[in-house]
Amino acid sequence: QVQLVESGGGLVQAGGSLRLSCAASRSISSILTMNWYRQAPGKQRELVAGITNGNITNYADSVNGRFTISRDNAKNTVYQQMNNLKSADTAVYYCNLWVKGNSYWGQGTQVTVSS
Repeated sequence: QVQLVESGGGLVQAGGSLRLSCAASRSISSILTMNWYRQAPGKQRELVAGITNGNITNYADSVNGRFTISRDNAKNTVYQQMNNLKSADTAVYYCNLWVKGNSYWGQGTQVTVSS
């Protein structure tokens, strides 16, 4: 079992920034990939960014150049720095990882961008 706890969401004006954190209840150093997803009202959950244990990153086209994912294995935490936020970024953001074939999710953190 792995518990994931996201934090850092909130209300921000368009053009502003937020930094999300996801703390895991176990060591993440052996976790191949950690991901951030988001789900807006009435829409499917979508992959926003991922990072491997070799710090290779990938981003959705919609956030590339504005969001930065990083991980601190010593703190068992993955981060997502979000800059130049847009109203389209409004969603619940979830942290995700896979361990031994099982997918784990946090409870989510709400990000609301006002225009």
